[in-house]
Order: sequence, then structure tokens, then C-alpha cells
Amino acid sequence: MARFGYFLSSEEFGPRELVAQAKRAEQAGFECLWISDHFHPWTEKQGNSGFVWSMIGAIAEATESIPLTTGVTCPTLRIHPAIIAQATATSALLLGEGRFNFGVGTGEALNEHIFGDAWPAIDVRLEMLEESLEVIRKLWTGQQVTHRGKHYTVETAKLYSIPDAPPPIYISGFGPKAIRFAAEHGDGYCNVEPNPEPVELFRSSGGGDKVVQGGTKVCWGEDEAAARRTAWETWPNEGLEGELPQLLPTPAHFEQATALVTEEMVAESVACGPDVDRHVAQLQAYVDAGYDEVFVQQIGPDQEGFFEVYEREVLPRLRG
Repeated sequence: MARFGYFLSSEEFGPRELVAQAKRAEQAGFECLWISDHFHPWTEKQGNSGFVWSMIGAIAEATESIPLTTGVTCPTLRIHPAIIAQATATSALLLGEGRFNFGVGTGEALNEHIFGDAWPAIDVRLEMLEESLEVIRKLWTGQQVTHRGKHYTVETAKLYSIPDAPPPIYISGFGPKAIRFAAEHGDGYCNVEPNPEPVELFRSSGGGDKVVQGGTKVCWGEDEAAARRTAWETWPNEGLEGELPQLLPTPAHFEQATALVTEEMVAESVACGPDVDRHVAQLQAYVDAGYDEVFVQQIGPDQEGFFEVYEREVLPRLRG
């Protein structure tokens, strides 16, 4: 049976709000958490971008047993993989056994360009991710590591605070190369579209019965028209398709690109308003596509209304 989680948006909410949402999600019966890892929001309207590793520590203290996955971290350009290895090991210790999953991907220029590095082609980004994961896994052993690779150098480094078992690594991927890479190198897979084809390709390429996670967004509200407008004004980038979201470097560029995105385009993929049937259908589509864990983000300020309705009506129906 699929599990249902809450998707914490570091782009839309401040750190204290996210900690409160994590606690409320656990109380409402969500079984797991995603938290995004960004340096910039997608647009100025979203307005936030807290440091995820600080927030994970606070969430560990505020919650009881709910597991958390970074959705997702890019461990290649913005932060050296040796530092990410330390951050993830500490996060796993703070959350406790079995509660931390390390979600990774090849990233977006939006977050990774900030030191002036050229934005590599996807083949190079996958090569960097492979080497980064090699470094991270070596450091998680607690042994002293010296690594001189094509992209990274580590000199006599050793982590002293490590969990008894290394966290699972879940890899995000959208194109066939990235999906096959996730199947080969990951302990699980992440995607954000209710399409069975990526799931099937992951499983047939070596992913087997590894966990597959999917993320989606809704905007619950008593007034459907107001909810549609909130979703469109806050997350117009939901209407962007293809590789463009990986290539644009600043929120200003996303605002230029999303000027052509209409309210109707966002509402096609985001359940808006009070219709519980539509909310159930949107999450059920991921279950039907083969996802094991489905994470839902509530857009906008009415978090309590969302949690009340999902606890009372949506989650019970999804669970049969």
C-alpha cells in the first residue's frame, strides 16, 4: 500500500513555518516528509529559501517518528560532496534510525550557478553526481578518505559523527539517461509527474522493488476561484515544461518565462478549491502510476484548512 507524505516547500515558507508544518503533518496522519533544498526560490513571489540542513535539525526536535527525505539536494557544485557527507550524517543522527533519506539530483542552474561556475551539460552533471556519491559513501564509512578524481579532491578526511547504517540515497531523474542512472546508483527514485513510464523504466533498468517517491502540489481552499489564483500567482513555474527549469539562472528569468503561463494552465495540474474528489484523484494518479510514496504540498497560507480536510477526508479515502 502506498504511503502519503507532506512536501515542505523551502521556497514558499520560512524556516519556523516549515518546522510547524512538519509537526502538524505528523499529527494529521501523514507518514513521511519531503523538504526541498534551494538557494533561490523559483520566483520572487515565493519569497523564501532557508538553509535546509538547519531546518532538518529543528524538524528532528519538533517531530516524533516521521521520516524525512531531501527533495532533492544537488551535491555537485554549490556545496562540496565532503561537506554534504557531513551534513547528511549529522541529519541522520539527529532524526534517528531509519528516519533520514538523502534525495539527490543533478540540480538546476537557479541554485548552482552562484559561484560563477559554468552550467554543465546533463552528461557532465551525471558524471559529477556519480563521483560525488562515491565520495559521500566513502566518508559515511567513517574511514579516512583521500580521493583525487576528475571533479573532486578530498585529502585525508574523516567523519567522526556517523550513523550506524548509511542513509538510503534516492535519485531524481526525468530523462531516460537520468532514470537509468538512478536505477544503477540509487537506493530509490524520485519524480514529480503521475506518469507510469518513468517508474517502469526505473524498475526495468535495475531499480526492481526499490522505493519510488513522487511529489505534487495542491491548493485547498473554500473558494475555488481564490485557490486557483493563489496557485497561479505563487507557483506559475508549474506550467513550465521540458528542460527550461534546469537552465534559467535567476527568479527574474523564471518570472519572464512564466509571463506566458495562464491560470488555467496551472489549474490543469494543481487541484484547487474544496472538491475533495479532485484532491483524492490527483494523489491517486501517482499510486496508479506505481509510486510507493506520494508527497503533497499545500500552496498558500491556509495550511490548517488543508491539514484538517486531508486528515478527515482525503487520507482516509486514499487508504481505502
